[in-house]
Amino acid sequence: MADPRQRYHVIKKLDTGGMAEIYLGEMHAVEGFKKRVVIKRVLPKLTRNARFIQMFLDEARLSLGLVHANIVQVFDVGRADDTYFIVMEHVDGINLRSLLESLKRQKRHMPIEQAIFLTVETLKGLAYAHDKLDPETGRPLGIVHRDISPPNTLISRQGEVKLVDFGLAKAANQVQDTDPGVVKGKFSYLAPEAALGKDVDARADLYGVAIVLFEMLTGRRLFLGENDQQTLEQVRQARVPQLAAIRSEVTSDLEQILLKALAREVEDRYQDAHEFADALTRYLFAHSLHVTTRDLAQLVHRCLEESAGKSSKDPRGGSVMETLIQQEILRFTSIEGEDAEGGAPAENPAPPVHDPGSATGADLVDTRTWLSDLGNTGSFRIATGDGLPKDPPAAPAPAPPAPPQRSGPPAPPAAQSRPPPPPASAAPPRSAAAQAAVKPSAPKKSGLAMYVVLVVAALVLGAVTAALVHFSRQ
Repeated sequence: MADPRQRYHVIKKLDTGGMAEIYLGEMHAVEGFKKRVVIKRVLPKLTRNARFIQMFLDEARLSLGLVHANIVQVFDVGRADDTYFIVMEHVDGINLRSLLESLKRQKRHMPIEQAIFLTVETLKGLAYAHDKLDPETGRPLGIVHRDISPPNTLISRQGEVKLVDFGLAKAANQVQDTDPGVVKGKFSYLAPEAALGKDVDARADLYGVAIVLFEMLTGRRLFLGENDQQTLEQVRQARVPQLAAIRSEVTSDLEQILLKALAREVEDRYQDAHEFADALTRYLFAHSLHVTTRDLAQLVHRCLEESAGKSSKDPRGGSVMETLIQQEILRFTSIEGEDAEGGAPAENPAPPVHDPGSATGADLVDTRTWLSDLGNTGSFRIATGDGLPKDPPAAPAPAPPAPPQRSGPPAPPAAQSRPPPPPASAAPPRSAAAQAAVKPSAPKKSGLAMYVVLVVAALVLGAVTAALVHFSRQ
């Protein structure tokens, strides 16, 4: 059973990237409700960069509002101590990078119609994000993914295509100066204007989609040098080889579509995701190419089966790191919850207010146990001298009691004669544990005044209790 203090439970580690570690987890809710999720933990070395954290939070909040069939949904963004987490939808399947690697090991190309279909599905998600309006102002949000690449393209076992990590590359790019390894390997998917340090817009995402399509069709990287500097230089030049020379099945009209999407000048490309997707869809119809999500699903199953025995590591094996991550998630606090209150949310919410006008006899509380309950908690301290006696005396003692001993509360002085027993509604005798919890203070009044106060208090309390009980029985 999951710890009731936590919402998320780590199952196993899935992957590690330049910005985060990825874990498969479960979200727990009321009545045993469970849902598989993916928990991304930002690498601790990145949390030291204040600018990165601010941009990360801004972009993550933006991702919370993206709800589309071709976008991985973000459920929660939070932190535990100095570590930040993103909780998102779990896609049971494979990412495009792993799928292409599996095809390469099988010495197979991805079917052309499936590569086009996957690209169209990706463009649907981008079109939604690029067109997203601010719900308050009605103005375009100007969302740009900035990191279109095979690892960020997921395909489920049912053939669904989903983009992940919207806008987070913008935050990752802010730590290039202090940690050059953060975006290593992603230069291959940049648009020329990004490689030149210019401002980018939605058309840079379309360029990334075209690079991925080239890789799916040819089985090779478009821009890849011996080091990052060489790769960036290739991106800036934007030279595209002839596709037919690499794969003869690629027709000239498909090559023309791809060359337009890979044009070096922004104005020469497709200007939005709808235009690019329409061109590819017309190609499928013109060449009578039939393809559905079922075809992609079958491809995913074959690649998953091929990759099943590849890893020697047991993915279900526990580790010290996973235990530490689970302990961090126990302290998970949603960022939105902090913002709403201006600080961290309270550990225990305030109890509901009870309306005394709606009380019934069953709602009344027997006050005879109040004093003993307070004594048992150890949080109540008697302001008078010696603490409460075991039995309420009828008459004061002739002399004040001896000073209290360090070992515990003093016993009450013996009375000359025991009075008749108090009414049944009077406060019951206190247990030894309750007496031990009470910390007496030094005597401040004479014994006579102290015991008079106690007797009067006991009588008043008994009368009030009797009245309440009588009322509840009517």
